[in-house]
Amino acid sequence: MNFLNNIQEFTKEYIEVGEFYENCRCLFGLELIAENDGFSKKIREGSIHRPGLALAGFLDLFTYNRVQIFGNTEIKFLHSLPDEKRIQSLKKFFEYDIPCIVFSNDHTPNEKFIDFARERKVSIFKSKHATTKLIYFLSDFLDDQFAPQCSIHGSFVDVYGVGLLFVGISGIGKSEIALDLVERGHRLVADDLIIATRKGEGVLMGTGSKIMKHFLEIRGLGLLNVEKIFGIRAIRYQKRIEVVVVLEVWDENKDYTRTGLDKQTINILGIELPMVILPILPGKNVTVIAEVIALNYLLKHYGYDAAEDMQERIKQQIQEKTEKRDKRIVSYFEHDFE
Repeated sequence: MNFLNNIQEFTKEYIEVGEFYENCRCLFGLELIAENDGFSKKIREGSIHRPGLALAGFLDLFTYNRVQIFGNTEIKFLHSLPDEKRIQSLKKFFEYDIPCIVFSNDHTPNEKFIDFARERKVSIFKSKHATTKLIYFLSDFLDDQFAPQCSIHGSFVDVYGVGLLFVGISGIGKSEIALDLVERGHRLVADDLIIATRKGEGVLMGTGSKIMKHFLEIRGLGLLNVEKIFGIRAIRYQKRIEVVVVLEVWDENKDYTRTGLDKQTINILGIELPMVILPILPGKNVTVIAEVIALNYLLKHYGYDAAEDMQERIKQQIQEKTEKRDKRIVSYFEHDFE
């Protein structure tokens, strides 16, 4: 596919602690315990670490470059140590270039701990959440930050709850189809530039760029703000990409699928997605076809495939004709001669 050549894949190398804090403060109520100069430090991994073994002195496998979580276990262990051993343990711990530390369960470190952190410019935060829930929230956030992404030129619409990504050559009518679908009550996710993010196994999320958001560019008309014209119900900020619809100019020398038995897929960021190649002809109602693509995807999701159903019917019909040797297509018309 030609549009695959234009896909630009990228992955974040790091996120600064200051950015981490600002986002997690708003999302999860993270609080800054002590002011220091550690906001410029870089988090380079999406995983987090609980440093229980490191505090106990086993540092061979200490993943110090991750966000460090101090829960009840770490706090009780430190409190169980004599003062001298506790200071020695913390001194060894802070010899490593730790990006930041987060305390769960609303715990607050003592002054000695804060002094070590200030000396090494390590930011300390706390959260009211329990350790397990905090780990879930922070891991989910960091997974998003370090997830592989790519930019795709196209139009992305939520049709009957199914994320349809329309791609094709410039000027083929992607934005016009999106506009028509929005007018019919469906929801625009993004137009022109779609940012796709691999989220977990087999999930590809799509959203728009910060500049375009929910604007549509219609040739001959200009830019349209879909939210302002059609209202808040006509937009979505993100949606799972579930079907890729490739729009092509009709080519009489190309064989297009007639039955749907030949299932086509496309690989984006390592995820296989169903693909429909849709030839464009004058007078073809692409909007209605797009709606049917979404409904057909839902049917397949719930276990019904029209192509397989028809294939099975043909097999049964052939079997019945072979056994009965009846060449008549319709054996009886009942009494309906309308």
